[in-house]
Amino acid sequence: MVEQHITSAFDRDLEAVQAQIMKMGGLVETAIRDSAHALETRDEEQALSVRANDKAIDALEEIINSEAARVIALRAPTAVDLRVILSVIKIAANLERIGDYAKNIGKRTVVLSQGGHLTTESGAALRRMAREVERMLKDALDAYIQRDVELAKDVIERDTDVDQMYNAMFREFLTHMMEDARNITPCMHLHFIAKNIERMGDHVTAIAEQVVYVVSGEKPAEDRVKADTTSIKPQEA
Repeated sequence: MVEQHITSAFDRDLEAVQAQIMKMGGLVETAIRDSAHALETRDEEQALSVRANDKAIDALEEIINSEAARVIALRAPTAVDLRVILSVIKIAANLERIGDYAKNIGKRTVVLSQGGHLTTESGAALRRMAREVERMLKDALDAYIQRDVELAKDVIERDTDVDQMYNAMFREFLTHMMEDARNITPCMHLHFIAKNIERMGDHVTAIAEQVVYVVSGEKPAEDRVKADTTSIKPQEA
């Protein structure tokens, strides 16, 4: 009876911390969507809101890490249960980084709206790329809750599409910069934004890999080959 009580308490702890992960994931999905919309529409107020809301994402990561540490210390989980707790910590870290990239997009959006040049085509292309990452994140979180390895692997494969979108935009921005020196500053901002979104996709992929880890106890057999073929590796933040 005591053992059953402990098991039930542990299950409740797991459900609680995973519920926090889903809450954090929802905030991050919103941050991706709002940052891309603010960029396309040059909405400074929305861009500033994304930056402000990042504090809530950071706070949730701290809560999740604290709760996960408490569960490990109190329940001493093993095997699958331990993998679940460890995955929670890693997923929270990846979500926090995605939130940081959304915040960075908000920062650059304000700069672009005040003096930069943003073509309709560039804003729409970046928003499409962000929308794909947002869909990938939703599917990765669904895969985690449902322990759906096939859906997780599908998310991992789809990151190649994001890389290819980034490659195309990189070439486009480079062309604009070569055509007119006045395009250099705004195109550099746009390139950093595109790179931020591409890095979001990498962190979503890492979340999907945690699904495989939780279910099988192993990471995907081979490192994923990146489709980012650009030679310049800028600072993302």
